[in-house]
Amino acid sequence: MQARIPYTVATGEKLVNETFGPNNIRRRTSGTEQLFPMEITDGRTAGRTTLDENGFVFVEHETAVKDFFDSEELKRVYYPEVAALIKQQSGAKRVQVFDHTLRSGDEAEREARLVREPVLSAHNDYTEWSGPNRVRELLPEEAESLLKGRFAIIQVWRAINQPIQSNPLAIADAKSIAPEDLLIAERRYPHRVGQTYRLKYSPRHRWFYFPRMRRDEALVFKVFDSQADGRARFTPHTSFDDPSTPPGAPPRQSIEARALVFF
Repeated sequence: MQARIPYTVATGEKLVNETFGPNNIRRRTSGTEQLFPMEITDGRTAGRTTLDENGFVFVEHETAVKDFFDSEELKRVYYPEVAALIKQQSGAKRVQVFDHTLRSGDEAEREARLVREPVLSAHNDYTEWSGPNRVRELLPEEAESLLKGRFAIIQVWRAINQPIQSNPLAIADAKSIAPEDLLIAERRYPHRVGQTYRLKYSPRHRWFYFPRMRRDEALVFKVFDSQADGRARFTPHTSFDDPSTPPGAPPRQSIEARALVFF
């Protein structure tokens, strides 16, 4: 399928993503973006991928969560489910889920439930600096000993209600990303500052998506790996406008959970 991927143009301008407001649902960004037509492959028919080779895997994964908007249920039920899934897919010794983000394509729902919008910008959530820094922020007493070994940050993305037809997630094959394609962006929160990568266009990039993702399916992908030995380390992704979305399709509702992963 041909669709347009939103890339960042390297103009030399300082790139900033700022999150603020109630439950951090407001966003301000700097930088220049441009839509590039790209071939996006249906991952359901493209053959098997792996976390270390491509940066992502797509799996069937039942969840016992009844209400994804109940934060206590998420921590009690979903976080252990996600940790077990990541451990199974990565072979890690220890997995610690540390947060999640709910997203809705419906503005009224975003305001009512204080959740964020789908991100229409190709990006990777952590950089060479911010990956280890997140360990230091979350596990300060253990960080220096943990950082001596291999660790990763892995995310799990899924639909929380109806199958996703609007603004699906496109994910890049990590093998198709070169270091020079990654642009550092400052990530500002009310109480801390981090970094993400924005993605600069290259015709080499290979994109995948999984149409009509259901609640019992999950996309597991790696956004940081400390091991620089040729395996996947950064896996850019973005929401995109799917030209095959039928008129009147329901707005997207999704969740991504994030975990520190130690080997």
